[in-house]
Amino acid sequence: MNVFVLLHSDNGALPRIALETLSAARQLDGNITVGILGTGAQAAADSIADAAARFLVVDNPALAQPRYCTDAAAAAALISAADAEIILAPATARFNRALPGAAARTNAQIDTKIVGVVAEGGVVQAQRWYYRQRIFTTIRRTGKPWILLMEGGVYPAIEAAPGGATTETVACEFADTRTTVTGIQKPAADAQTIRPEAKLLFVAGAGWTKKQKDGAPHVDVAGTLIQDFLRKSGASLGSSKSIVDLQSEGQGTLGFMTHMNQVGQTGSTPRHPKGLATCCHGEEPHAVGWRFINERRAINLDANCGWAQGKADVLYVADAFEVMEKLNALIG
Repeated sequence: MNVFVLLHSDNGALPRIALETLSAARQLDGNITVGILGTGAQAAADSIADAAARFLVVDNPALAQPRYCTDAAAAAALISAADAEIILAPATARFNRALPGAAARTNAQIDTKIVGVVAEGGVVQAQRWYYRQRIFTTIRRTGKPWILLMEGGVYPAIEAAPGGATTETVACEFADTRTTVTGIQKPAADAQTIRPEAKLLFVAGAGWTKKQKDGAPHVDVAGTLIQDFLRKSGASLGSSKSIVDLQSEGQGTLGFMTHMNQVGQTGSTPRHPKGLATCCHGEEPHAVGWRFINERRAINLDANCGWAQGKADVLYVADAFEVMEKLNALIG
């Protein structure tokens, strides 16, 4: 079986999810070919020199910035040159945008949100979740080539030895580049609260905005404690549905929290090694969002909350304000 792993390079660097995709490819026990597009493709291949016997690259200044027309053309050229039936690629924003177009150009099948690949009797099957991570399915296709966009945080990243990789340059023409990248606008690093690569997921519930022991809410204090913790720990921020819905109800809430942070049945299902839930009950909607968190801890004043019913590995029955204030002091 010939397996093609398609990656993209950013000035010679590969994202962690690329190494995880290579780990998934090794589960198929096939002959692995790696294709890399982007600037510094040779350096990227050198960094994983022992990961494959064959490397194909498209290195062109036009690929310095993510752009649909150039990325799709380069990916299609690599797919055609590899001539493999199974193609694995990391589900990055760049590939999620460009690979459907590359699939159309190469008459390939494509599936997204893949969390597992297995080979039985020489037949490759892909695994993914449906219906808000409630239904786990195994799928296969007769049409080839078949492109599988692999989700991050599922497979461990390979530890490839660097060296001098022998690469084959694939010719690719970029005839239509009407889109010009003039720059990137993004928030400051400490203002970005969604961090997929973080080791810890910190989830805040509506309890942060409710009346506290003195009979009054302290939303401003809550915001300071949470942001201080995120800045010091580098954790990713999640939220319950109730706390982000408070904004539309005219109640005081955390201004830096949006529906993008929402975790659970109607939100995202992130994958982090550890998770800490604060001021939320841990009922079924929250548990759905936490099913891929390896170690779950929660802080709640109610010893009978949902987290105590087998949904958390450790439950701290304490005041979240006091715990987070102490925690911030310890890691300061």
